[in-house]
Amino acid sequence: MCRWLAYLGSPIDIADILVRPTHSLIDQSLHARQLYLPQEELASGFADHAFPTNGDGFGMAWDSQNLRHLAAQIASGCILAHVRAAPGGTIAEQNCHPFVDERWMFQHNGTVPEFAILKRELTFEVDPARYPMILGNADTEVCFYLALSYGLDRDPVADLSRMVARVERARAEHGIEAPFRATMCASDGQQLVVLRWASPEVSGAMAPSLYYAAGPAMLLTRDGREDQLPQDAQLVVSEPLELHWSSQTWHEVPSGTIGVLRTGQTPAFAPVDLHL
Repeated sequence: MCRWLAYLGSPIDIADILVRPTHSLIDQSLHARQLYLPQEELASGFADHAFPTNGDGFGMAWDSQNLRHLAAQIASGCILAHVRAAPGGTIAEQNCHPFVDERWMFQHNGTVPEFAILKRELTFEVDPARYPMILGNADTEVCFYLALSYGLDRDPVADLSRMVARVERARAEHGIEAPFRATMCASDGQQLVVLRWASPEVSGAMAPSLYYAAGPAMLLTRDGREDQLPQDAQLVVSEPLELHWSSQTWHEVPSGTIGVLRTGQTPAFAPVDLHL
C-alpha cells in the first residue's frame, strides 16, 4: 500500500504540489491518514488498521537522489509522484513507482492478493516483446505490462479495465478470497486515466482512498500561505494535500469507477466494465 498523486495542466513547479501543501506527499510518507490495511498484520497495532508510514521508496517518472532539491528545480505540465509502503514486500529501486515504458507512466496503491500464487499466470500473459522490460518483482509492474500488452495506446480505459478483469479471473480460478484492492493512474502526458477498485463480491472490502480536484483550487501550504493551481489543472491524490480540506475542493472518486482527466475539461468517470 502506498500514497500517490498525479497532476495534469499548465506547467507548475513540482514543489507546489509535492512539498509545499500542509499534507503533502512527503508528509504522507510519514503520516498517512487514510491508508487502511484491514488484512495486514503489520497494521493491526494502529487504530482502524490505518498504517501511517510509506517509507519503502519514492519516485516520479525518473530516478533522483534528492527529492526535495529536484522538486524545487523542475516545472512540468504532467507529474506523477509516489511514496511506497511494502509491508512484507521487497524494498528495491526496481520496485519503486512510477513505472515508465516509452511514453506511458503508471503508478498504483493497493495489492494483488496472493501475488506469489498468481504471478506466473499473469506474467505469462504479458507480450513476450515487453517481458524483458519487467525489472522488479512487484505486482504493480506486472499489472502495468498486462495493460500495455492489451493495447494501452489504443483505448486506455478498456485496457486498464481488461487488466482488472484478468486479475479478478485469476483470483476466482485459484479460489483466493482476499480482495483485489487498487487505485491506479496511467498517463501518456496528455491525460490521466485513473481507477479505484475493490473486488465487489468480497463483503466489506474497502477500495483505497482516492480524490481529485479540478480547476484553480487553492492549496494551503506549510508556511501559512495559499498556492493557486492553474485554471486548467487536474490533480488526483490518494489523500487531499491539506490537513484541513474542503469537499468543495476535493471530490472522492467513487469505488469501482475509472475516469479520464484532460487539461481544462470536466473529469469523466464511469463504472469499470469487466466484460470489455
